[in-house]
Amino acid sequence: MNTPATFGNVIASKRKEKSLNQKELAALILREDGAPMSPQYLNDIEHDRRSPSSDSIVKQISKILDLPDEYLYYLAGKFPTDSLDRNVTPELVQQAMYAFRQALDGHVKNR
Repeated sequence: MNTPATFGNVIASKRKEKSLNQKELAALILREDGAPMSPQYLNDIEHDRRSPSSDSIVKQISKILDLPDEYLYYLAGKFPTDSLDRNVTPELVQQAMYAFRQALDGHVKNR
């Protein structure tokens, strides 16, 4: 049985595939204050002890590791803040989540 993907193990796997160590990747990711991410913080993310603190971090990781940011948001259990800034009704959110789940269920059943 396959272990479900997590944000941390996907990041770690892709980082290793790109021959980067944690210190190298952390140096490429800038926090909101402009300072590089600490290797310890990246280690915590990769071991699923912490999640990325901002959209900016998710997007930077996505770009550096060539991963779709939508997939990383999904794994992190987050919505991009630009999608939260919209004034939507509860019904629209419910419909969108239903469609999302149906698409995933259909994909899993067709494997």
